Amino acid sequence: MPDSWFEGLFETTSAASPDVMDFVICVGVSLLIGFLLALSYTYKSRYTKNFVVTLALLPAIVCVVILMVNGNIGAGVAVAGAFSLVRFRSIPGTSGEIGAVFLAMATGLAAGMGYPVYALLFACLLSAVGLLYRGSRFAVRKTESADRTLRVTIPEDLEYTDVFEDLFDLYTTKHETMQVKTTNLGSLFRLTYNVTMRTGVSEKEFIDKLRCRNGNLEISLSKQEVSTTDL
Repeated sequence: MPDSWFEGLFETTSAASPDVMDFVICVGVSLLIGFLLALSYTYKSRYTKNFVVTLALLPAIVCVVILMVNGNIGAGVAVAGAFSLVRFRSIPGTSGEIGAVFLAMATGLAAGMGYPVYALLFACLLSAVGLLYRGSRFAVRKTESADRTLRVTIPEDLEYTDVFEDLFDLYTTKHETMQVKTTNLGSLFRLTYNVTMRTGVSEKEFIDKLRCRNGNLEISLSKQEVSTTDL
């Protein structure tokens, strides 16, 4: 591989601004990097089309910003940073989204400074590592598959503080009261728990015993979801 591939495009250019060919190369590589980053982000991740398209375009946007500030890296980073924070000022982003945005910005910055090959290598390396982490069992809790959200409706005259404690001890390894809410004009209580089911227990049997306690009112047991705003 020729060493000249890793030299900056603007190192031998006396003018502050790049010529048309350098501009096309940097922006073209940035668009390619954006496509690779967007493609890798969609693997085993929850996403929207708008975010993925934005992620694909962000490296080229940052690249052009750096090119147009005539090599003033401080001004370029300030402007690009302001662009990247527009979305997250109104809608909180997940840790994955924020990491993807920073990665796209970093590759666009490298391409805009005249190092498109380094930017491409960096994007490929980080994308490969990200795919490896998401495709493996790295950082997955052993009890995650058994985590459930339990919602139970009970009549107002039933003391809810410890009415289900014996059932929780029998069918769960951990339980936590998350919310107590009145409903039906105050005649009913709706209790929300986060529970971790014991291995090998029957969820149907657990629900049937809960129904005997709450007068056969509404019960739901669903997979526990982590809030999208958590990092």
